[in-house]
Amino acid sequence: MEEEAGDGGIRKRMRPSDEEEKEGETRDGMRFDDAIENETTKLVASDEMELHIAQILDKIESFTQTVSNLLESGKTMFKELSNDFEERLIMIHKEHVDKWQEEIKELRLLDASNEETTSLLHNARFLIHNPNIDEA
Repeated sequence: MEEEAGDGGIRKRMRPSDEEEKEGETRDGMRFDDAIENETTKLVASDEMELHIAQILDKIESFTQTVSNLLESGKTMFKELSNDFEERLIMIHKEHVDKWQEEIKELRLLDASNEETTSLLHNARFLIHNPNIDEA
């Protein structure tokens, strides 16, 4: 607690007397009223900071809610799309199967008709090669 004096000597810092402290000064020379005002300013700054932090937390909560809503609506949309896709794919499958079954039916009818025609032609050939059978 020593300070250099301007004349090169060393002098001791004196502690303020009890009377000086009683007059409203602290050890560092500030008045108690100034110290209280300084603490109040810190509290105001802290209140402002807390308000700013609260606003940021509100933004986080709002953004989180937005993301949650988007996820839910996305899930719903994809589920609906999935259902629509499944229904459409099943319908396309059914249309193709029905078309192919119709082709099979037409092929069977054509085959039956061809078999009948082949039989008639075979009988006609037989009659052409054996004309005497009719005469009997």
